[in-house]
Amino acid sequence: MTAKVSYGSVEVGTELPAQSFPVTRATLVQYAGASGDFNPIHWNEKFAREVGLPDVIAHGMFTMAEAIRVVTDWTGDPGAVVEYGVRFTKPVVVPNDDKGALIEVSGKVAALLDDKRVRVDLTAMSDGKKVLGMSRAVVQLG
Repeated sequence: MTAKVSYGSVEVGTELPAQSFPVTRATLVQYAGASGDFNPIHWNEKFAREVGLPDVIAHGMFTMAEAIRVVTDWTGDPGAVVEYGVRFTKPVVVPNDDKGALIEVSGKVAALLDDKRVRVDLTAMSDGKKVLGMSRAVVQLG
């Protein structure tokens, strides 16, 4: 696959389409099964509270994966992401109700790099709090 976005069509400040990703307790159980991460803070409310958390929280790697979808959907090619890193700043708290939580992600081109690459900075929020810091991806464009 090749990125559907061409290097010549973007500039510093180009905004990627923002997306919102719902997270429920069922989502966390599915992710735990796929990842093998069955830490009880991700599914057991009593345990999460006993260790000082406000409630069950989403897996950090799940949050990270949801955030990068803004980039992969924009480029049309997951393989276009050549580097990606974040700092986990706040947990995504997932209540046991009909709604769960919402991860809201926006991104913009922060730098034009050599070889038709760009750096995209992402902002990921949940419940009004920034849940990922220094969330940056280097992307190979067409």
